[in-house]
Amino acid sequence: MESKEKMSTERIQYRYEPGNLYKSEPLVRELSSLEPDELLVNIGPQHPSTHGVLRLEVVTDGEIIKEVIPHMGYLHRCFEKHAEKLPFNQIIPFVDRLDYVAAMNSEHAYAMGVEKMLGIDQQIPKRVEYIRVLVAELNRIASHFVAIGTYGLDIGTFTPFLWLMRDREHINRMLEWVSGARMLYNYIWIGGLYYDIPVGFEEQCQELVKYLKPKLEELQTIVVDNKIFVERTASIGVLPLDLAISYGVTGPCLRGSGLRFDLRRVDAYSVYPELEFDIPIGSGAMGKKGDCWDRNFVRVQECRESIKIIEQCLQRLTGDLKRDRSFDPQALVPKKIRPKQQDFYCRAENSKGELGFFFRTGTGAGADVPVRVKVRACSFHNLSVLPAISKGVMLADLIAILGSLDFVMGEVDR
Repeated sequence: MESKEKMSTERIQYRYEPGNLYKSEPLVRELSSLEPDELLVNIGPQHPSTHGVLRLEVVTDGEIIKEVIPHMGYLHRCFEKHAEKLPFNQIIPFVDRLDYVAAMNSEHAYAMGVEKMLGIDQQIPKRVEYIRVLVAELNRIASHFVAIGTYGLDIGTFTPFLWLMRDREHINRMLEWVSGARMLYNYIWIGGLYYDIPVGFEEQCQELVKYLKPKLEELQTIVVDNKIFVERTASIGVLPLDLAISYGVTGPCLRGSGLRFDLRRVDAYSVYPELEFDIPIGSGAMGKKGDCWDRNFVRVQECRESIKIIEQCLQRLTGDLKRDRSFDPQALVPKKIRPKQQDFYCRAENSKGELGFFFRTGTGAGADVPVRVKVRACSFHNLSVLPAISKGVMLADLIAILGSLDFVMGEVDR
């Protein structure tokens, strides 16, 4: 057996090489092992671009990066252990805290999973389903606004961040109106909703859509087509499609590499099959396919597609699914949630990629508490590709690559 001293100096790092995606070798990260021209630099966890809870151990040769090792585990969410002690319905507030800038999308995925285990997923009223999609797409836009705005801050621009936070505030107010909370909603319940949307919500939402459409055109001008932004992101951090698939990358990061894969289409869950929207992908329009610019471009385009979805939902909610005083959004909410003993996996398209929940349920008196809840966190997989696409780039470009991945540490350290 190896000594503790020897084991502590070796870390396994997976490298990407054409034809050998999983070649691994031990990396020694002791100062004494560095070459004369190499420097070991710590970026974070205090650096703003690392979200305050991520540390990057970077080996550089001058301004060129030789290795990047992300150190994750500074948030200590412990979601999966919490879930083993709580009934299924009481886990939802903890789900909100995974990706806390897209909580509605996370709630939607979790609620659908439990409903399928209970066999009531086909009984959910259409009005409930359309309201779920409406609030989830509003939250998707708000999440992308955070990603694009903070990305601008990461690479040196300030005005887009202020504008996007201003526009995100309008969405937050709508979600606060419907749920009573600004970020952590606990609104989508297993079997239904906490409450129906308030009177006048549809009209205010239509006004919001009219407001957001020209703002997205402004965003295209001041960010996407901006000469300086293009030079800082085009052909930087190129993520080849085969590498993205090998690392389990999903969401805009995967679609930025050219694959039209979106679970709203692939799995056709909820009422998404009834809605018309496109799946934007990267094409290397400004540089190389799968670069930082493509990933950001996909997020901007997805905001446009989310607006299309919201308009269709509003059309149904003010049409054949219009408000009825007798409608009870909690009619199918079970009093006791006790699924059959089974292993079950459910997934949905979060703003950052595939968010999945693996459930293991038990029997007997404790069947209302899951034996195991494992989260397939999209941010974790997207962040794991960072070492492979950062090798050989300039140190300043590392921040551009990091910001283009749009991760939230709440679901990385879960």
